[in-house]
Amino acid sequence: MHYRIDRMTDGLQKLFGSPARIKLLRLFLFNPKTSFTLADAAKRARVHDDDTRREFRVFVAAGLITRSTRGKGVRYVLNNDFEYVAALQNLLINAPARGKEIVEKVRGTGTLKLVILAGIFVSDWDNSLDVLLVGDRMKEKKLRDYIRKFEAEIGKEIRYSLLSTNDFFYRLNLNDKLIRDVLDYPHTILLDRLDIGLK
Repeated sequence: MHYRIDRMTDGLQKLFGSPARIKLLRLFLFNPKTSFTLADAAKRARVHDDDTRREFRVFVAAGLITRSTRGKGVRYVLNNDFEYVAALQNLLINAPARGKEIVEKVRGTGTLKLVILAGIFVSDWDNSLDVLLVGDRMKEKKLRDYIRKFEAEIGKEIRYSLLSTNDFFYRLNLNDKLIRDVLDYPHTILLDRLDIGLK
C-alpha cells in the first residue's frame, strides 16, 4: 500500500514539477473558500517561503488563484471559475484509491461495519461530513492518529463521525440530521456489513 501511494505521489511530482506545487495545489483545491497569505500557505503546506512565492506566481499567471489586498496584507484564494478546478480536485483527491486506503487502515482500529464517503470525496465541498464510520470496539485514539496523518498528506481537515452499530440504527430510525446529511446527498458506500440496502 505504501509503495503504491509513494509511486503515485512520485508520478504526480513528475507531472506537476515539484512536491511543493502538489502540496500548494492541494491546499487551495481542498480549501476552496479559504484565503491565505503567503506565510500562512507556506506553513500549512510545509513548503519553503521561496518555493511558495515561486508557485504562487505560476498559479496567479494561470488564473488558478486570485490575489487581493486587505489593509497591509496580500491574500490569495482559489478562483472557483478556473475551468479545471473540478478536474484537478478529482485528480489530486484520487477518491477511489483513497477510499480503499481508508477502509484498509481503519479496519485495524476495531470491528468495522460501515464506511461511507461523502463531502470532499464526492466533490461536495459544502457537506458537513466527509466520512461516516460505524463500528464496535473501535480504538478511537488509533483512529484519530490515522486521520491526522491522512489530513497532513492531503492538506485538508477530514470531517468524520464514528458511531456504534446501535447508535447508527437509532439515529437512522429517527431520521437524524447527521445521517440524513450523508445519505440524502452524493455519497459512496465502501463497506456495508450492516446490509442497510442503500447501495
